[in-house]
Amino acid sequence: MNKPLTGWHILAIFGGCFAVILTVNLTLAFQAVATFPGIVTKNSYVASQRFEADRQAQDALGWTVKADVSAGTLSVAVTDDAGSPIRPRMIAAVLGRATHVADDVTPTFAWRAGSYQADVDIAPGYWTLWLEMTALDGTAFRRRIPMNVQGLGDA
Repeated sequence: MNKPLTGWHILAIFGGCFAVILTVNLTLAFQAVATFPGIVTKNSYVASQRFEADRQAQDALGWTVKADVSAGTLSVAVTDDAGSPIRPRMIAAVLGRATHVADDVTPTFAWRAGSYQADVDIAPGYWTLWLEMTALDGTAFRRRIPMNVQGLGDA
């Protein structure tokens, strides 16, 4: 016995579909807000007042910073204009995911073979390294270095 498809059936189907869509959207929006702090600086106005002077002082140092993760070791090499390794004072470093802070790692660096090195246990994927260092003359140096960490079997 076949029952006819009525207007109430169509309304229930549309209502159910919209309920599923709304539930999924609200769940994803809640997760996005709950897992990403969204804070880069506590007071962007104050940070903007010194930005250009800080950038010029950092550029005047002529430093090049390269970061790499290989075989569980994070290496940060800093070189001067001539390509010679230099050893600035490491103030702080945080290695984390761009999307949430749950996997953030604060590496403990040691100076080895012309670079800062730290053992890290991280999964493959996109990571960001935030560095704060100080030059011998006291100039603050900050960098955000995006990194794509490969897995052991990846080429």
